[in-house]
Amino acid sequence: MGRELAKKKQELVSIVAQNSLGEIIKPLIREIHLFDTYIAHAAKLKPATLKALREGDRLSLLREESRFDESTIAILNEKKEKLGYIPESDTLIFARLMDAGKILKAKITRIETKENFPLVGIGIYLVDL
Repeated sequence: MGRELAKKKQELVSIVAQNSLGEIIKPLIREIHLFDTYIAHAAKLKPATLKALREGDRLSLLREESRFDESTIAILNEKKEKLGYIPESDTLIFARLMDAGKILKAKITRIETKENFPLVGIGIYLVDL
């Protein structure tokens, strides 16, 4: 029985040595869907940036300070370009979670045009380890 434990420990050490930490914990990460909303101010996006967006694109959320709203959350694409914001009416709980150290991400769920304005729908997810 002691040899089994030593063998398992040796296998674990081998896995850690062969992979980055991110690759090791990736199977342990879950994304929990919290809410669906849209990107506020998407109409201000450059046409090229808007055209490059695709359903399924992963987005980052970033807390920002604002004199108008203390719960402001910016939305960034993979190139770290600001796409817009979480609508003010939807930010309070997400801002509190982020301020408490929780990791939130977003993913584009739909892209459409309504009355000549782009509407980019997103899902917000809690990254759980």
